[in-house]
Amino acid sequence: MKRIWIPVLFLLPLVAKGQTNGVLGNWTNPTGSTIQIYRCDANVCARLIGIRKNAPSRVDRKNPNAALRARPLCGLQIGMNFHLANPGRAEGGQLYDPESGKTYNGMMTRDGNNLKLRGYIGFSLFGRTETWTRAPANVTPCRP
Repeated sequence: MKRIWIPVLFLLPLVAKGQTNGVLGNWTNPTGSTIQIYRCDANVCARLIGIRKNAPSRVDRKNPNAALRARPLCGLQIGMNFHLANPGRAEGGQLYDPESGKTYNGMMTRDGNNLKLRGYIGFSLFGRTETWTRAPANVTPCRP
């Protein structure tokens, strides 16, 4: 039996392009903090990797659980349980807002160099959308 080898190197640029053009990657929110959207098991998660310089706190002081109020914001997972509907859209997850201490249902959609996050309670009609921009490649990560 003759073996046929199919080169797969041509697929590598497509894989890399999908990750940089989809929801995955580093994003800057309107306040100037940087969030990493990444694969976590079969889901998509988000964590703070850069805290803006003028942040009112470096710890999760608004958390409703008093035992968690001293945990550092740096590295804090703020998005969990999202599933990729396609490379440019993740839905069905939860978003934690450390500025209010509240958790919302959420979805995220990439629109060019922007990421639109929709946080809501109950139905997405009753929510708020925030737009993040693709972070520059030279983001200096914070240290917990």
